[in-house]
Amino acid sequence: MHQLTIIGLGAGDFEQLPIGVYRKLKQAKKICVRTKEHAVLDELANEGIQFESFDAMYEKHEDFLSVYEEIVETLLKYIESEDVIYAVPGHPLMAEMTVQLLIEAEKKGQVQLKIEGGQSFLDAVFGALRIDPIDGFELVNGTTFSIHQVNMYKHLLIAQVYDQFSASEVKLTLLEKYHPDYPIKIVTAAGSKDEMIRTVPLHELDHVAEINNLTTVYVPPVKDKKDALREWSTFREIIKTLRSPDGGCPWDRAQTHESLKRYMLEEVHEFLQAIDEQDDEHMIEELGDVLLQVFMQAQIAEDDGYWNLEDILAGVAGKMIRRHPHVFSDVQVESVEDVNANWEKIKKKEHQNDDHAEPLLKGEYRATSSLQTSYNYQRRAAKVGFEWPNIDGVWEKVAEEWQEFRQEIENGTQETRLDEFGDVLFTLVNLARVYKISAEDAMLHANAKFAKRFGYVEQQVIAGRKDFKDYSLEELDKFWQDAKQ
Repeated sequence: MHQLTIIGLGAGDFEQLPIGVYRKLKQAKKICVRTKEHAVLDELANEGIQFESFDAMYEKHEDFLSVYEEIVETLLKYIESEDVIYAVPGHPLMAEMTVQLLIEAEKKGQVQLKIEGGQSFLDAVFGALRIDPIDGFELVNGTTFSIHQVNMYKHLLIAQVYDQFSASEVKLTLLEKYHPDYPIKIVTAAGSKDEMIRTVPLHELDHVAEINNLTTVYVPPVKDKKDALREWSTFREIIKTLRSPDGGCPWDRAQTHESLKRYMLEEVHEFLQAIDEQDDEHMIEELGDVLLQVFMQAQIAEDDGYWNLEDILAGVAGKMIRRHPHVFSDVQVESVEDVNANWEKIKKKEHQNDDHAEPLLKGEYRATSSLQTSYNYQRRAAKVGFEWPNIDGVWEKVAEEWQEFRQEIENGTQETRLDEFGDVLFTLVNLARVYKISAEDAMLHANAKFAKRFGYVEQQVIAGRKDFKDYSLEELDKFWQDAKQ
């Protein structure tokens, strides 16, 4: 088996070709290129460097995968008799399916690869657009991407937009989220002397003449929430804002799981009515209201420190995968009845497993902080419903434990006093949790505040009579009050 070396030709013209790559191409005996449509290859041909192009294979097949598979098959055949250099546009590991197929062949022992250099087209595109990828970007294949993969708040780069037809498909996909006049940029031949950038509204994407195999479509991040109303994170942020203590809505902030129960019921019934009426517009509206209730309930729980929307998604997604082994595993079913039977069997097994599940509080102990441990225990218990139905119950429990502690101070032993005082602290931690206060942080703050104020008192004592016992409690308290000022 001979060596197959894969070389990237870069994203620009001949002047940007690395000298090392140029030398390898000059010395090579057998060179294959995926396509001759590259500025560098024109210059190499003028210098007398010969290469075999696979462009003809594109005419033989109806889909790209078949083309790429034949290219790989041909290369594997060539290396049976000689070393081969395979040159591709850009960087070999960037948006190059033939290279990925060759890597799979390498894993099977069919080829020994050496992959070298070549500037990625991304480098050239970032430079042309003057954008910093650290802000977050997504690179997608224009022939296969789904709008569900797109985050409208990130830079979006769409490769493999090589003609009007592919541009039309990309446009239709983007219109599922973006409005028709949303400004996009069409970048062609980035990094070369023929570089061209044109800004057009989205609806004109497939009417631009400069689209070819060197084209990348850039969709800038959305800045205004009103332009991203089809983005899930936008709706989540709206709900969070409504419940925000700073500038939110008093009504939304006042809602609880219990207060929203009747609204959830009303919205579901209204959606069912829209189904009966076969009114699509009404169904969209009413299902949106149901979704509002779901997001509100999740936000309330997140605000209270119990659970969040991701917990809901993880729970239901895991359940769907477990209960559909005929879809996500190798279980065979013949009918709907088989599906139902499997569902009930799996459901029963899940409940049986619940009895042998790990203790809920396992992993919540913190040796470094009894306050944090107390918070963790009570938060975990609240997640499964072991919680007061309203805040009044928490306050009543604090008062009850305080009274029991005072009784033990008067009549109890040191051991019972210790026990009851622990209950007082435990209920205070729970009270802090309900009001979204970190008991640990509160205690750290109180300790720091005491140390600072007592330090001032100590300074006054030293500056005056030198000894604490020379001052009355009233005089020391005067220093304390001064420190508070």
